[in-house]
Amino acid sequence: MINEWLKSMSLEQKIGQLFMCGFDGTEPNESILQLLRDYHIGGVNFFRRNLLSPEQASELTASLQRESAIPLLISLDQEGGMVSGIEQGITLMPGNMALGAAGDEAAVYNAALFSGMELRAMGLNMNFAPCIDVNNNPLNPVIGVRSYGENPELVGRMGSAAVKGYQTAGITATVKHFPGHGDTSTDSHHELPLVAHDRKRLHEVELVPFKRAIASGVDAIMTAHVIFPAYESRPIPATLSHPILTGLLRGELGFEGVITTDCLEMNAVSQGVGVGEGAVMAIEAGADLVLISHQIHLQVEGLKAVIKAVREGRISESRINESVVRLLNLKEKRGLFTQQPSSPGLIRQLVGAQEHRAVAQSISERSITVVRNNNQIPLNKEEATYIIWPNMRPVSETAEPPGEETTLGRLLGGWLEASIEQIIAVNPDEGEISKVLSDSQGYRQIIVGTYNAVFSEGQQRLVTALAAREGVLLTVVSLRIPYDLNVFPEVRGYIACYENKPLTIRSLAKVLNGEIQACGKLPVTLQTTFEH
Repeated sequence: MINEWLKSMSLEQKIGQLFMCGFDGTEPNESILQLLRDYHIGGVNFFRRNLLSPEQASELTASLQRESAIPLLISLDQEGGMVSGIEQGITLMPGNMALGAAGDEAAVYNAALFSGMELRAMGLNMNFAPCIDVNNNPLNPVIGVRSYGENPELVGRMGSAAVKGYQTAGITATVKHFPGHGDTSTDSHHELPLVAHDRKRLHEVELVPFKRAIASGVDAIMTAHVIFPAYESRPIPATLSHPILTGLLRGELGFEGVITTDCLEMNAVSQGVGVGEGAVMAIEAGADLVLISHQIHLQVEGLKAVIKAVREGRISESRINESVVRLLNLKEKRGLFTQQPSSPGLIRQLVGAQEHRAVAQSISERSITVVRNNNQIPLNKEEATYIIWPNMRPVSETAEPPGEETTLGRLLGGWLEASIEQIIAVNPDEGEISKVLSDSQGYRQIIVGTYNAVFSEGQQRLVTALAAREGVLLTVVSLRIPYDLNVFPEVRGYIACYENKPLTIRSLAKVLNGEIQACGKLPVTLQTTFEH
């Protein structure tokens, strides 16, 4: 069947199969229709901008599939936790670092299985997850809690469990970002990072989870827009490197599945070689699927550049055929040629199922980590309490009405004898800091929620000032990276939550009021040794 497809396809159709593109809107617009009809692209990538509800997602996937002669790979980034392409109406599973803190491989498998079943019920068939970068740099601005932790073996075990869960559900799992984005201090969305470690270190740390994922039969691997001089002498990202994609990944590690690029519109590529040349170089390097997620003129630029490169002999048609065969084999493996459109009944049965939500809740509750306790957790319900909460307006997995966002104060208000909650900016200015410090005078029990305080001078100044007060029982709750404690080590009560989603805040409230006992364990190391 695959050979028959290949023989029947024109050069333009074959090249189109190597591209996955995104678009704006919640129904097919002219840009994506042009890419499907005129350029025969092989996949579509969704973002939050495209997805409103499970029912709408199902209608959208079905309408796009109707426009394509060859079934489409339809993907999103559903990592769970802080990186989720859809949250409304589905079961939003905890993210990777929360899973790492819970430390249960079976739970990781179930989270991926149930999430995958819900995605497949909505018509999606590919997930750009799990992220298996080893996050061993506290100042990493882009990975952080998207990683299971800093231990390569832990990341490998958890990542492989997720791969098996997604693929058992019929979803193509995509591990990322090869060969590893965890030890960077810059974001490849904005710059071109570099990892300077030698080959021995890469094999001992960064590559460990990828080796395990390959052994587990992962369908796809996404590349990193990161320079690795240990394998590539030119100052180009791994995405464009033949020694890394073909020499290391295909040759040395023996990966036979689909290699997909990260989005070429990220500055690490688009502001370097450019999207068109980047698409050509990625395919020359060994990539099978080129991801261009946003702008139609750049998507067309990439497609035209590859067509031109083949017609001029820079890329052979046999090289294009290799990738087309891999992509068609993947589509056949995941049942896309016989897949039926999703049905409202299947969505009602699977999406947001009680069994799935129970798993999410269990993982969330087991992930909450009391890092440091000065006999102040659980809280004293009879003590007047001042709660300072960052204004993050998290999107709820249960579609809460406007004004009903889940905050800690709302959840603890009926339990505490007396409490007040002050919502402040994520990076408060001097005026906000002064007001909070003034209003909180006289309160002995104070809780502060922080969000990446490592990168926020305002949060640091506020917490440091509160911690300096005599006799105050200050508990800091980190709502994303757990490294916040590194910037105010004098804090004597500290809880790591790893994300700010409503389910997480509900789990946190249960720990603070003593309903459950925190049993999560830090999957990363902080600079100072703290007593629990």
